[in-house]
Amino acid sequence: MCITAHPDDEAGGFGGSLRLYGERGVETCVICLTPGQAASHRGEARTGEELAEMRRKEFLASCEILKVSRPIILDYPDGQLYRQELYKVVGDLVRHVRQIQPHVIMSFGPEGGVTGHPDHSMASIFATMAFHWAARTSLYPELLEKGLTPHRTQKLYYATANFVLPDREPISLPPITTVIEIGNYLETKIKAFKSHTTQAPLWKLFESHIRPRGTREMFHLAASVNIGHAIEPETDLFAGVQE
Repeated sequence: MCITAHPDDEAGGFGGSLRLYGERGVETCVICLTPGQAASHRGEARTGEELAEMRRKEFLASCEILKVSRPIILDYPDGQLYRQELYKVVGDLVRHVRQIQPHVIMSFGPEGGVTGHPDHSMASIFATMAFHWAARTSLYPELLEKGLTPHRTQKLYYATANFVLPDREPISLPPITTVIEIGNYLETKIKAFKSHTTQAPLWKLFESHIRPRGTREMFHLAASVNIGHAIEPETDLFAGVQE
């Protein structure tokens, strides 16, 4: 399960790994918290509602390229995630976690990824709390009444990188613990990003940062059910996961 803030995050931050594991037969899910209606780049949309509808379709097209099994887009306000009630948003995510029962969750780090976007930071916080709270019987008892019993996800990852963007607010990225070699899926990742046609002005900038850095996606193991061990370098998000 990948938890993001905007349509295009799934491709830009996680696209290679999503496609890689999809090809390996892993069921993948992306939950996008907003439809991206406040984006600076708006295509031909005249209103926020029109842009949201366009970006929903772009999200589905991207997820199809990435072979995402379950693309889910919620309706929280773009650019305003910091204003949302934490318990409610986390509850929405807990419901999905208990329904889908992922082995692994990935999201941004609380710094907001290489862009430092506040919505990315909030997606990280919501995803982190959902990872922990979905396992507890004392939280969201109303879900128990609906048959959604607690689920303990085994690993939580934050996307990270070995570079920062120039001319941005300062960020401190999580240390790299896991490097996924995505090989030819770099091209697939770029293709998926370019399915977000309303964001076409960003395509060239995206490629200029992605291509020179090769075919690797980097993550930080933020939490795990396997406790008491030093973090060893990983090349597989499912290392140590029990079925």
